[in-house]
Amino acid sequence: MVKAPARSRLSEADPRVRRGYFECRFGQLHVHNAIPAGGGFDEGTPLLCVHHVPGSGRVFHKLSMVLARERTVYAPDLPGFGESDAPPVRPAIADYAAALGDFCETMRLRQIDVLGYLSGSCIAAELTMALSGVVRRLVCVGFPIATDAEREAFHRAPWPVQPAEDGSHLLIEWQRTLQARGTLPLEALAREFADKLYGGSRAWWGQAAALEYPARERLGRITQPTLVIRARDDAAAATRARELMPRARFVDFPAPFNEAFESAPESLTTILRDFLRG
Repeated sequence: MVKAPARSRLSEADPRVRRGYFECRFGQLHVHNAIPAGGGFDEGTPLLCVHHVPGSGRVFHKLSMVLARERTVYAPDLPGFGESDAPPVRPAIADYAAALGDFCETMRLRQIDVLGYLSGSCIAAELTMALSGVVRRLVCVGFPIATDAEREAFHRAPWPVQPAEDGSHLLIEWQRTLQARGTLPLEALAREFADKLYGGSRAWWGQAAALEYPARERLGRITQPTLVIRARDDAAAATRARELMPRARFVDFPAPFNEAFESAPESLTTILRDFLRG
């Protein structure tokens, strides 16, 4: 008697998860992609997610598995992070946004919504302005408007720190990761730690670009409907963002963001669906 093949744990309604490489001005861009079970072409407006730095697009995996039941979700690894090729020289926020613009052009996306996470919100905002005829709505899950003191502290001691032969940099970055752990399980923390190290000696480039982003000059130019989600650990930066984005809608989230993406994506999705459907 021939045994029937084991049934997948995924239901027919679960999104289809894919990964792929696309050309951009810095080489190949690695993209995480979740598609509704029905194909995604007749569903809601596609959502492009921009991760924090240092990090990778896989931070959106659990959120994508919820949101992609009704819309296609793209989560690129930014140039120099995850599996994407790095720029040859240190980029500005506009350069990261331009690379994502290359992806949108390649995919011939006529309309998208854009979501940025922390430092990724700077890139998402810049992309929104660059593709004003394509981007419909902007969501910023946190927005790191830095103070002069924060910028000076970073330039004195950029992080992630440079690799050291004795491995001392590993302990420094592990301790930094632990300080922001919250209630994250150890496995999730280890993935976050690995993403930090993956960029090697250039991993600090993204954070430097975010801190140097001329937010006061740029954010007032956004005309699309914008939602800024404030977390418990992001209140001060979000308050500064409110001054620069007076037309944006602000919503409070009761937990740290890293916990939301890992442990409670459904709660974050409820906020997002309400805004993206409006």
